[in-house]
Amino acid sequence: MLKKISLSCGLIAVLIWGCYSLLHQRVDAFLSQPVNVTNAELFSVKHGQSLRALLVIFQQKHWLDDAIGSHFIHRFYPQLTHIKAGTYQIHPGESFKVILSRFVAGDEFQFSITMIEGSRFKDWLNKLSQSPHLQHTLSGLTEPEIAEKLGISHKKLEGLFLAETYHFTDGTSDLDILQRAHVKLNQVLNQAWQNKAEHLPLKSPYEALILASIIEKETSVDAERKRIASVFVNRLNKKMRLQTDPTVIYGMGDQYNGNIRKKDLRTPTPYNTYVIRGLPPTPIATVGVASLQAVMNPEKTNYLYFVASGQGGHVFSKSLSEHNRAVRNYLKQLRNK
Repeated sequence: MLKKISLSCGLIAVLIWGCYSLLHQRVDAFLSQPVNVTNAELFSVKHGQSLRALLVIFQQKHWLDDAIGSHFIHRFYPQLTHIKAGTYQIHPGESFKVILSRFVAGDEFQFSITMIEGSRFKDWLNKLSQSPHLQHTLSGLTEPEIAEKLGISHKKLEGLFLAETYHFTDGTSDLDILQRAHVKLNQVLNQAWQNKAEHLPLKSPYEALILASIIEKETSVDAERKRIASVFVNRLNKKMRLQTDPTVIYGMGDQYNGNIRKKDLRTPTPYNTYVIRGLPPTPIATVGVASLQAVMNPEKTNYLYFVASGQGGHVFSKSLSEHNRAVRNYLKQLRNK
């Protein structure tokens, strides 16, 4: 009798073990199946969303087949049930287990926003407001109010953010992007200031930033930046006015319609360097690393003037007579075109 009971218990144990192993295989097979997406997809896990709710959505989208293995994931892989809220990217051919692991790790998809060199603060605000994945908190705020939120002492924020690509997760605030861009600018600016050439006619990192913003608007040719910086440094050292058109344009504000007249060059504004001496009061644009480095370590030249070459670069001159010839050549090219 005991022998029969022992044999029956053994058979039951084998049967249970067999069922357990078969069920484990079903769960593994379910987790190993690739999701049925043809292109990369973004998927948002909501706060408090359970694995069961997530499975229902995946099956409704026909990304996964409904199978018995889906009902026992929590039994065999409890670690895969602790999914985190966020927005994730799902790639074609990925297994469901890989995707769940990403949800558990909170490895969210990184969106990006690029602020280009030479743009203005108003361009930043416009671009931030158009990003659907940012939390918008700046609407209706004045520039001084934004400065206060950022803890910036300057009331005018022009040029106080580094032109770069910034990555962020869904729901990041627009204020956070500005904060990161401002911190990054200060890091780059202060490091460049510490490694600057000697005897520059600049009293502070902020003055260097102002000059870098002018260079940013004068050229997009990397090879010219340090040479253009040398022109402005030479003029500052000689107490000459900078006489740079971008400052005139900035000072004109909304009155600028694409053309600068002689009248505009003579019209006083705080930024018109044909009228004022030295630097304008603030930067006139967003700068990149290259322009900051050019200001801190300009070429050593005797150039005092430059004008467009008509071929994408500039012609540099040491005297006014040379400069006038270069201007006439440029005008001649324009007429011939």
